[in-house]
Amino acid sequence: MSQASKTVLITGGGTGVGRATALQLAARGYDIAINYSRSLEDAEKTKADVEALGRRAIVVRCDVSKDDEVRSMLATCEAEFGRLDGLVNNAGTTHFVDLADLEGMTESMWDDILGVNLKGAFFVTRAAVPLMKKTGGSIVNVASIAGITGVGSSLAYAASKGGMITMTKTLAQALAPEIRVNSVCPGVIISRWLKGHQARVDQNIAETPLKKASSTDDVAENITFLIDGGNMVTGQDIVVDGGYTL
Repeated sequence: MSQASKTVLITGGGTGVGRATALQLAARGYDIAINYSRSLEDAEKTKADVEALGRRAIVVRCDVSKDDEVRSMLATCEAEFGRLDGLVNNAGTTHFVDLADLEGMTESMWDDILGVNLKGAFFVTRAAVPLMKKTGGSIVNVASIAGITGVGSSLAYAASKGGMITMTKTLAQALAPEIRVNSVCPGVIISRWLKGHQARVDQNIAETPLKKASSTDDVAENITFLIDGGNMVTGQDIVVDGGYTL
């Protein structure tokens, strides 16, 4: 099949990095499945913008932490498109808890964060593999430099992203040679995710060699490369942080 018929599923695809990735891949000729859990209006807006680029798009509601919903979502993708060439595990959540506040990091917070960020990425990957293996393809996990440094919005968030980085390496071996698996590890991104935490953003920028934070497009460019190119790249973590972790 031609590239024009290739399809990508993006979890959390209606906003932020997911939206930017959807638009960049649509501009390269991909049809897009846009997953959302709560932001239907944003997902529909992204769908309309993908269609304005001449590509087909569908919107699918799914809580990625729930395996039955995930399997239903992939069944919808197969019924609508018949193939899946790329997967971007972008859905994520957090709770802002000071790293030293161990009692504040509650069990329910752990469950929320690990359920979406780590188990969710695994559930979606597992459900997508049978369809992706028909054509081969690429999976990109959106991790974070928190998974490298151990510093982030909370202890559980950093642990979830560290687990995602390790899982990326394991899946790259398990799914080769048909499917490549990589991760991107952004630093601070200018998006609504950090609304109300400007002091944290300013401090990070001050400590970053490039003296700026990433835009959603900056991160999406690296995801797009790994989906649409990078044919000899697998099991890698691409850090997008302006040099913060140097």
